[in-house]
Parts: sequence; structure tokens; C-alpha cells
Amino acid sequence: MSSISIDAPKRADARKNIAAILDAATVCLAVDPAVSLNDIAAAAGVGRVTLYGHFGNRAALVTQVVDRAMAVSDAELEKVDLDGDAHEALGRLLVASWHVTHRYGGLVMAAQEALSDHDLREAHDKPVRRFTRLLRRARREGSVRTDMPLNWQVTTAQGVIHAASVAVHRNELDASRAPGLVRSTVLAALTPPGRPVP
Repeated sequence: MSSISIDAPKRADARKNIAAILDAATVCLAVDPAVSLNDIAAAAGVGRVTLYGHFGNRAALVTQVVDRAMAVSDAELEKVDLDGDAHEALGRLLVASWHVTHRYGGLVMAAQEALSDHDLREAHDKPVRRFTRLLRRARREGSVRTDMPLNWQVTTAQGVIHAASVAVHRNELDASRAPGLVRSTVLAALTPPGRPVP
């Protein structure tokens, strides 16, 4: 009984420390993708040794932060109305994707620097599948051009969203303009030749 009563608080403290580190890392990386682990530990109210005790290196911490951010983002994107006209639904999904990307700001840049290409693809797998399904429907409906590879169209949309995030982070673009620019830029690229751009 005594070992259980002693170990239980340690486990509770560990869970509390891990949550504090992840919360602090999410905030710090969103503001500064190059933030040091020392600064993250200080923001979390723990020592550097404690941080390394739970996360062996920067990549491990960033991976956990990205996984958690993607789970929250995916839950929000699941709520986007994708019914009706596929082209209009694409516009709604693009705007929603911008907002969840923007919320995490520099975390996108931190992930690109800390994670392998494989891990980055894994992190984006579910949102990409959602966008691809909708894009296929729009192509069948004739509202999206079919003279380009589907994968290229997905990559273009991702590129525009991430480029807007980087531009806002660098103060090159006002955040209030980004959703409209993301939507219009991607939809213009997807609109079939000769059809009015929305």
C-alpha cells in the first residue's frame, strides 16, 4: 500500500509536468519556431532536466506538440459543412484550414525543421485525405480542372496555406486578409480554363 501511495503522486506530477510542457511548447513555438528548450522549460515552470526526462530531444517534443495540434485541428475540420456544391465546400474547407493553421503560427515552421519528411506526411495524412475526397467530387462535378494531376492540386493548396502562414508570421501579410487570399488563390488555380473564377 505504501508503494502505491508514494508512486501515485509521482505519476500525477509527471502527467501535470508533461501537460505543462506541451502547453508551453505549443504557445512558444507558435510565436517563435526557433525558441530554445530552456525557454520552453521556463515557460512551463519546470527545469531543463525535467523537460528532457519526458522528451529526449527537440524533435520528440515538437512531434508530440504537432500530434496534439493536428488532433485538435482535425476535430475542428470535421465540423466544416462539406455538403452541397463541391466548389463552394472547397472554399469553406480552405478557409477553415487556414484558421487552424494560423492558430499554431510558427509551429508549422518548427515542424518543417524538426520532423522528417515521413513524419510531416503522417501528420498531414488525415486532412489531406479529407481535402482529396472533396477535390475528387469537385472534379466529377466539373467545377475543378482535371488537366492537372490530383496530387499536384492537393500540394498547391497545402503550399498556399503554409505560405500564407509564413507570410503572416513574418509580418508580410495581415492575418485578416489571409483567409480570403488563400481561398481565392487556390480556387483560381483549380478553376477550369474558360470558367469564371469565383
